[in-house]
Amino acid sequence: MQALSAERLLRAWELGRDRHPIDRGVLLHALAEPDADPDALADQPLGQRNRALFALRAATFGRQLPAWLDCPACGERLELSLDTASFDTLAPPAEGPVEVAGLRLRLRLPTSRDLAALAGDTSAGDAALRLLEHCLITAPGAPTPALAPLLDAASEALEQADPWADLLFASTCGACGHAWDVRLDIAAFLWEELDARAQRLLDEVHLLASAYGWPEADILALSEPRRAAYLQRVEGVTA
Repeated sequence: MQALSAERLLRAWELGRDRHPIDRGVLLHALAEPDADPDALADQPLGQRNRALFALRAATFGRQLPAWLDCPACGERLELSLDTASFDTLAPPAEGPVEVAGLRLRLRLPTSRDLAALAGDTSAGDAALRLLEHCLITAPGAPTPALAPLLDAASEALEQADPWADLLFASTCGACGHAWDVRLDIAAFLWEELDARAQRLLDEVHLLASAYGWPEADILALSEPRRAAYLQRVEGVTA
């Protein structure tokens, strides 16, 4: 996995800044797998997308994820650094239909396209149940079983089949000792980092273009150390 160049990062930011978060996740997935068809990526299991985003994030920003959390018990602001190596032991998404133990129920793994469909679904009902309805595999003409009583068993089967789809890590408050599980949305996390890096790059281009008259492409083609060296000189003159 190659790190995002300054040019590719800015291009991704330009394409994704006005998109829905689900579409941004697919865009980031396409950056991680540039040779794949983006439409096909939308139909891949969420865990496959998340694994690709972790690899892209590690190549571009490193394996440590800085995070700030508010303790739900006392409100204390916590700062931590999560090592993504802790997820390396998770199994990749299972291939083929998921059979729910003890039930005559076959499911496929949820995808980005399923999430997009739910985002536009204004019908009442539990989101997890509606997602299960999307993932149900039935034979043509076969009646649809009542899924509500099977939700817990089906959700557990999907989680076991794709542990990368819904990532949790344990956290403990140093102030009050409260322990809880935190959900990690790698697509949203990576986009926030990409957005922050893009804003910094735009500031750097603005300063160097104003000082030297260089075009954006030439500035972005500079290595980070050389760009930083020029910025130090520009800031030294204007200080």
